[in-house]
Amino acid sequence: MSLPVRVLVVDDSVTMRGIISGVLRRDPDIEVVGTAGDPYEARELIKALNPDVLTLDIEMPKMDGIEFLKKIMKLRPMPVVMISTLTHKGAELAIRALSSGAFDCLGKPADGNVAEAFARLPSIIKAASKARLRQTPTLERSAVDSSPLDFTPNGKIIAVGSSTGGVEALVTLLSGFPKNCPPTILVQHMPELFTASFAARLDKLCAPKVEEARDGAELHQGCIYLAPGAVSHLTIERERQFVCRLTKTDKVSGHRPSVNVLFNSVAEVARRRAVGVILTGMGSDGAKGLLEMREAGCATFGQDKKTSVIYGMPRAAFELGAVGKQLPLHKIARAVLGECNKNQKDERAA
Repeated sequence: MSLPVRVLVVDDSVTMRGIISGVLRRDPDIEVVGTAGDPYEARELIKALNPDVLTLDIEMPKMDGIEFLKKIMKLRPMPVVMISTLTHKGAELAIRALSSGAFDCLGKPADGNVAEAFARLPSIIKAASKARLRQTPTLERSAVDSSPLDFTPNGKIIAVGSSTGGVEALVTLLSGFPKNCPPTILVQHMPELFTASFAARLDKLCAPKVEEARDGAELHQGCIYLAPGAVSHLTIERERQFVCRLTKTDKVSGHRPSVNVLFNSVAEVARRRAVGVILTGMGSDGAKGLLEMREAGCATFGQDKKTSVIYGMPRAAFELGAVGKQLPLHKIARAVLGECNKNQKDERAA
């Protein structure tokens, strides 16, 4: 039998420390080895207890969670799961944390529904203990193939799905897109409110325009549309041109928005006029939908194991036969654009 994952819980609220510890202790594969009320206490306990994973509150006195996270990733790299308030400020801090090397981020229950808010925490903790650790989360972006590309869109659209590790993966991918990129639709598993901050960050870092998807929004060249977190599924329909549709229906594959729902709609509506991409993430959401896309004639790409923080979603898609080509993250943008380029119809990644 494998040893339980040893976790240190850090939060300035005694109540929240108790709630998080209680949720984790119900899983026999997790051991809460200690709790701390601030980063200074946590630092000493990390030295004494050598935990496998840390849960860390973002907003704390004495030293905020972002600053402490950066120190951890520099001095004693380890998987860190951030716990954030579901507010606009909390969402912005969460995106900063994920960009600074945090494994994942969960929102504190705004309505007191602890069971639902922290239902995924044990599985996240266990995945974090086995994940590829990102000590330098911006390194891969500098390796993106950014050599000049004579790009003229051929009318195709791009659909992308990602989850854990997807914040930096999407920055890396979209940094390789030109300003006149094909219309691109994204599903990234995130709590409600987080996606608005993430879209704003992507918009600052990438050449194309990035925004949260709106129901009825037409897909335009040079624009990237991110599904709102937790509240609805994102699909596309064909009217005079492709448009976004947001539907507030039940979760699919355990998620809302679901990558499967997006990919299925693309396969049905766009068929050969689309390219599908599946990136790092826990679970298997998107695998069946990507297979639908491939069977409909779409080119499909998956992130490889070496560059995935969690090789879950890409692996499930690859093993199902949904991935036409599996590539390192830094090569995917150029390969995808090659499928969407009038000027380089035969371009493929080596």
